[in-house]
Amino acid sequence: MTNRDTASSALADLAAAFSLLTRLPVPTHAAPAPRAAWAWPVAGAAIGALAALATSAALALSLPAGPAAAIALITAALLTGGLHEDGLADTADGLMGGQTRERRLEIMKDSRIGSYGTLALLLITLIRWSALTTLIAAGLHWPALIAAGALSRAPMAVLIATLPNARGTGLSHLTGKPPRSAMLVALAIAAAVALLATGPALLPMALAAAATTALLARAAVKRIGGQTGDILGASQQLAEAAALSLAAAHLA
Repeated sequence: MTNRDTASSALADLAAAFSLLTRLPVPTHAAPAPRAAWAWPVAGAAIGALAALATSAALALSLPAGPAAAIALITAALLTGGLHEDGLADTADGLMGGQTRERRLEIMKDSRIGSYGTLALLLITLIRWSALTTLIAAGLHWPALIAAGALSRAPMAVLIATLPNARGTGLSHLTGKPPRSAMLVALAIAAAVALLATGPALLPMALAAAATTALLARAAVKRIGGQTGDILGASQQLAEAAALSLAAAHLA
């Protein structure tokens, strides 16, 4: 493969990652490619940067840290179309609400939100908002949002590469299992971005994200036999909440 072919393939993967994970108008005509999982942390870092830009704009208008943190979360949700939040709600409802594997998968597929999903969204959003408010007050929203954006997309690549698909249909099945090399590159990119953005705070942030991912993976395998697109979305929300919390503890 020539250098031009390699560059073209990398650009196609980036376009596929942004098309899958964001609502940004990225020109791509390809179906989701499993190898593009390496670029998911790049898309996450971009979402974090745009959320940080919106936060800085809010601060420039003399808004306090609390409303500015809310604007950051709103911006990120608009950029992704609430993709990960939807996954978190469906995962909470399914894993907590069903008595059998089949019933849990059925609940996760249902577009209606239940009590477990509502609680999960409220609590995780509260954690993210609280951590962001602390970081914004300390003037550290740019590094924290960029680092957390990248770190929280790497677990998605790990789960889709290492766990079986529990459903056999849906977005995760359509995307396919990426090669281990794509997963490893995703982890390396996420770590590099977080290191450049936050320095030594990378370690506790990454460990917190890894811990939430491991707990979710264990629950998903036990309750439904593997991962789904909803599980991947939930992993992003949990990892981001954990990473932002540790950033607030070690940076602010």
